[in-house]
Amino acid sequence: MVNALAPETTERVHSPRDAGSTGSAIDGRRRTRPRRRQALVAYLFLAPTLLFFAVFLILPLGFALLLSMSRWAGFDLGDIDPVGLDNFTGLFVDGSTFLAPILTNTLLFALGTVALALAGSVLVATCIDKLRFQGLWRTLYFLPIVTTVVAIGNVWKYMYEPGGLVNGVLNTLGLGSVAFLQDPDTALPSVVVVQAWASVGTAILILTAGLKSIPESYYEAAALDGACPVTVFWKITLPLLRPSLLFVCITQFITGLQSFALIIVMTKGGPGDATNVAALEMYRQAFSYGDWGTASAAAFVLFVVVLVVTLVQLWIFRRKGEDT
Repeated sequence: MVNALAPETTERVHSPRDAGSTGSAIDGRRRTRPRRRQALVAYLFLAPTLLFFAVFLILPLGFALLLSMSRWAGFDLGDIDPVGLDNFTGLFVDGSTFLAPILTNTLLFALGTVALALAGSVLVATCIDKLRFQGLWRTLYFLPIVTTVVAIGNVWKYMYEPGGLVNGVLNTLGLGSVAFLQDPDTALPSVVVVQAWASVGTAILILTAGLKSIPESYYEAAALDGACPVTVFWKITLPLLRPSLLFVCITQFITGLQSFALIIVMTKGGPGDATNVAALEMYRQAFSYGDWGTASAAAFVLFVVVLVVTLVQLWIFRRKGEDT
């Protein structure tokens, strides 16, 4: 018989499992507080950098996007007139010179620069890797990088003159003089040679570092098998140098697509539009003609071209087995 007068037990008996879960929850809260403080301190240290990128990257990018869909002369912000996609369509209408020859020149300039710089840097880096005093040779080839583009352009401009060094050598060899910068057929290749010469130093530094990372055991095994130097280069050096080659290709191509300082110094885009490129055309549209909308639209088109070319290069290298 149940005692009706017995007090009813209302307290819950806590099991060891409940005590453990409560303790872990408390420990979790205790560990979370220091992490939040560390995150707050980290963001405080990152705040100057984030502010810098917001002011000098995000805001200009947004303003450029606004201008690409507007008409603006570059003075009063109140004169910005939205025009939708008219600036983009105007770049590709019949009679526009942006697609041909400007964008075509841009791609040819970048392709030529990458081809010459890559071939020359691979050859020179391979030779330097087998010489003594490698630091001295790398320094000599890197010197054009620390020279200003204006100085390089002016020196080569005088060398290309009819009475300059290059034509002097050609005349000594019994060849006639060439109007390198005055002939539309030779102006762009002449500037490509200068750009490749000026950028080969950086590629040599990267490729020599890549050559140093190749284990010597591969070359020793090839020597024991009796492989000739050409076979060693094509079967060992070039495949193992692929990560460095990928980096050089992408960086050199982007630099070539965005270059205009050397061209404005040497040819100013001439003769005619023979050496006019996208970056130079953007400069002209904005600062010479006051058409900031067209210049901004051309900038975004160039951005798309750079992005597509970079993705294609990554895809090609990945198909050849390089995991990037």
